[in-house]
Amino acid sequence: MADRKFFAGASIKRLRRGAGMTQVALADALDISPSYLNLIERNQRPLSARLMLLLADRFDFDPRQLATDEPGGGVEGVSRRLADSMFDDLSIDRSELEDWLAMAPNTAEAFVRVFDNKFRNQGGGELEAPDSIQLVRKEIERWRNHFADLDAMAETLADELRLGTADLYGAITERLRVKHQLAIRILPESVMPDLLRRLDLHARQLQLSEMLDPASRTFQAAALLAEIEAKSEINALIAGADLQDDTAKRLYHRHLTGYFAAALIMPYARFLRACEQTGYQLSLLERRFGASFEQVAHRLTTLQRVGARGLPFFMIRIDRSGFVSKRFAGASNASLVQSLYRCPLWHVHRAFERPLEIQSQLVALEDGSNWFTLSRAVQGIGSGAGGFAAEFAIGLGVSAELASPLSDARGVDLSSENGDLIGLGCPACTRSQCSQRSAPPKSRTLQFDAQERGFAPYDFVTD
Repeated sequence: MADRKFFAGASIKRLRRGAGMTQVALADALDISPSYLNLIERNQRPLSARLMLLLADRFDFDPRQLATDEPGGGVEGVSRRLADSMFDDLSIDRSELEDWLAMAPNTAEAFVRVFDNKFRNQGGGELEAPDSIQLVRKEIERWRNHFADLDAMAETLADELRLGTADLYGAITERLRVKHQLAIRILPESVMPDLLRRLDLHARQLQLSEMLDPASRTFQAAALLAEIEAKSEINALIAGADLQDDTAKRLYHRHLTGYFAAALIMPYARFLRACEQTGYQLSLLERRFGASFEQVAHRLTTLQRVGARGLPFFMIRIDRSGFVSKRFAGASNASLVQSLYRCPLWHVHRAFERPLEIQSQLVALEDGSNWFTLSRAVQGIGSGAGGFAAEFAIGLGVSAELASPLSDARGVDLSSENGDLIGLGCPACTRSQCSQRSAPPKSRTLQFDAQERGFAPYDFVTD
């Protein structure tokens, strides 16, 4: 945010009204005139770094949160929509988007709403599954994937369960049996060939497949406990999201249930303390909390408790084709997560070559941001259709300027000039002379020279 004008009028107005303050009162607290604050709230003046820090101190929040509240999701959010093929003939660069958001934020928000509406079916108005997923993602991003009430409740419950035994799975099993009259039964794969879990209320059993590893068994048991004991808190979050689509509500419910389960397995204060003591050493965190690599990676994106924040990680999960099945920006505001495309030069694609190895990489993006990333392949459970076991690659990252506490970053020069130059996928990348390029950038005009041919398959007009 430091290298561009930053407008956050709507967010500041919400903060002020939420605190019950008038413009005069807030202006006095920030040592500026009410008329100047009025201009800021109307996006006619940018927010300076000094005022941003004063606001963060006054309201106790991470200033990066302002970026997630920009109209239309900010530059990155609008850029995602403009990457649609219907805009291929337009050359809209970042500076033009920044001007639009600054001068006409409500118009940008209106464009995003109209664009998103095009995914609605022509018939009864129900949303298609991909659009439902986008609605839920937007709600998760609004919370920066940190749900304080669920975390606090899970932490209290975890402490209670650990009073009797250090075996969390055994403690959850006993609580389900004694308090809720539900038993856990492990069934052979031949009995549950296509299922990982089944809740049989008639038999009062949570039936789990023998294919689940210990970490997954604990997670599924914790998820059932979440559905029962955190029901009112989860339902309140769903109601507050005001999702009109039933599919979106169910997807959000599944996310919140999984969030509580992970928070029960990795209680916030204990987990953050372990992260800081070990330098966020992933393999050690796995063993200490009995969690999988993917569960630990996801948990790292949630550490945004006021007064006790962890590093703002992002996480992405892709398959061998590069398709994204999970993406969590957390508080990172990382364009690597938001982008519709991925760069083959990012090591997350190489993770499949060495399944058990964590690969680190310092990358530099075109927008000037630098990220320290960690990638590792993970295997799904069971073989499913065709007899193939699922394989995914997890990409985890944090801003390079914050990465020095990481054990994996020890001895690494995190200076921006040392980062590998990557983009956000060929259609969105304007780096010239990249021999790996498979498609021209959508925002550039191709040019041809009959006498010369470079290493790159496409030559285009640069700024």
